[in-house]
Amino acid sequence: MGDRLLVTPPPHVKSAKTVQGIMLDVVIALCPAAIAGIVLFGFRAALIILASVVSAVASEAIYQRAVKKQVTINDFSAVITGLLLALTLPPNVPVWIPVIGAAFAIVVVKQLFGGLGNNFLNPALAARAFLLAAWPLHMTQDWVNPMSYDAATSATPLAGFNATGQTALTFKEMLLGQRLGSIGETCILALLLGGIYLLARDVIDYRTPLGYLGTLAVGTWIFGKPGELFQGNPLSAIFLGGAFIGAFFMATDYVTSPVTPRGRLYMGIGCGLITLVIRLWGGYPEGVTYAILFMNLVTPLIDKYVVPRYYGSGHDKMARKGGGR
Repeated sequence: MGDRLLVTPPPHVKSAKTVQGIMLDVVIALCPAAIAGIVLFGFRAALIILASVVSAVASEAIYQRAVKKQVTINDFSAVITGLLLALTLPPNVPVWIPVIGAAFAIVVVKQLFGGLGNNFLNPALAARAFLLAAWPLHMTQDWVNPMSYDAATSATPLAGFNATGQTALTFKEMLLGQRLGSIGETCILALLLGGIYLLARDVIDYRTPLGYLGTLAVGTWIFGKPGELFQGNPLSAIFLGGAFIGAFFMATDYVTSPVTPRGRLYMGIGCGLITLVIRLWGGYPEGVTYAILFMNLVTPLIDKYVVPRYYGSGHDKMARKGGGR
């Protein structure tokens, strides 16, 4: 009588993967971008990353203890939230910005909705949107020249590219991150290494980043140069701004993205289209944050209408037509 029969609903899928293991893989994949950000933008970038991660982990532990829930900081999900938020911030923001942002991401966006698996928005991006609305000057002007570590108040290269369809940056400069931008978004090579690692470890589905970057590239090629069609620069469109970090690390979030392969492709295409519209015809130079947050909101609709054909459905259709037994 010691053994009990457990009756649970399908699907009955067994996997060696654990939440902690998957989250650790994401942390490892983000390390190249974090290291590149520190090399490019100096000690200040390291301080912002540390402050954001510590704030996220501490906020989760304090909140869970306060409401008498099990403390789950060892699953690395809070570490990822703090790290992702830090990588989307300008290198010269005051340290209290990531501290407040990470606390908002964990408590308001994640824990108040039930914790990991219940949040309907990506916590790091929701926190970034909150910080952008609350302190826009810090979020849009606290830039640093890479390698020289000098403060810069000029617009990022993406703003100029959106207006003219051209950029003075070389392919090498964009690939290595030698431009103004957020801490973790500039070095495309580092982000690509992390993305390849996640794909090789089967942590993310290739359809989302492919749909995202492909849609953004094709749309920019068609509409990216003012006054001329099919003359845009697609490579610069996906290398400048936060498209790469968004496509590989944020739009692929398990909790806030569709569960079906086709749904994930639609997720990527939708993010690419919204990013394109905001960049080319909106009043804000970057659209990655709002594109992914919007698609987070429509994920339940995608899951509702994009469902795989259930087992045996073909035979059932044949039977209704008189072709089955």
